[in-house]
Amino acid sequence: MTDTDVARLINGERLVVLGWGRAILMQVAHPLVAAGVDQHSTFRASVVAPFVRLHGTVQTMLDLTFGDEATASRAAARVNAIHDRVHGVLGGAAGVWPADTRYAAHDPALLQWVHATLLDSLPLAYEAFVAPLTPALVDRYALEAAGGAARLGIPESMAPRSRADVRLYLERMLTSGQIAVTPMAKALAHDVLNPPGSRLLGPVSAVTRLFAIGTLPETMRDMYGFGWTDADTQRLVRLCAFLRRWRARTPAWLARWREGRSVGVPPVRS
Repeated sequence: MTDTDVARLINGERLVVLGWGRAILMQVAHPLVAAGVDQHSTFRASVVAPFVRLHGTVQTMLDLTFGDEATASRAAARVNAIHDRVHGVLGGAAGVWPADTRYAAHDPALLQWVHATLLDSLPLAYEAFVAPLTPALVDRYALEAAGGAARLGIPESMAPRSRADVRLYLERMLTSGQIAVTPMAKALAHDVLNPPGSRLLGPVSAVTRLFAIGTLPETMRDMYGFGWTDADTQRLVRLCAFLRRWRARTPAWLARWREGRSVGVPPVRS
């Protein structure tokens, strides 16, 4: 097994993108991350901006996952250059953070939070939409990501190395007072789940919203004020089962990003 086998397996699936909304909602539940996104992100600039941002994010992920050392280093440099510009001041008190707390995208603690939300969300999306993963594979995904964490400014000692590490860290953050959903975060969440043109995407937007809200940690879902019913759970279960069946019948050239088509996919079970 190479250093990126499981990352290639998971990140190479197009359907996993449907899990990014959940990760973003988790990220902006941190007031300092929300402030940085609100004050510096351009994804709300126009109708096409979310799709331009999505394209760029997917390409960066593929470069980091499938690229050679030079390609991955260039992708990391692009991310770090964007982070160079992201710094400012929190506008109002939130959780343990007083008003005027300074933030910077290069803060290792904020990078650690963003990193952990992805480690939690993307394997979960793979399991929901593609196929089951063994605990060993999920652990390996975190371990592989830890190996490249320093490239993006996360000290390797701060990078979770297993699913248990991820879950323990998230639980600690959720009870620390550092996570507090602000009105700014709620506005960002609305824009993430209902981007301009979302009606044109139809079922894609519906799956993204249901998965994001339904799989959030319950305390975080309550912070956002999202309603969730048994009927919503049943609808999400049906959609996930449908997508797993679709994936089982779909060739790799359609279901996976170009860079990931040579990676084997475990048998799919509904």
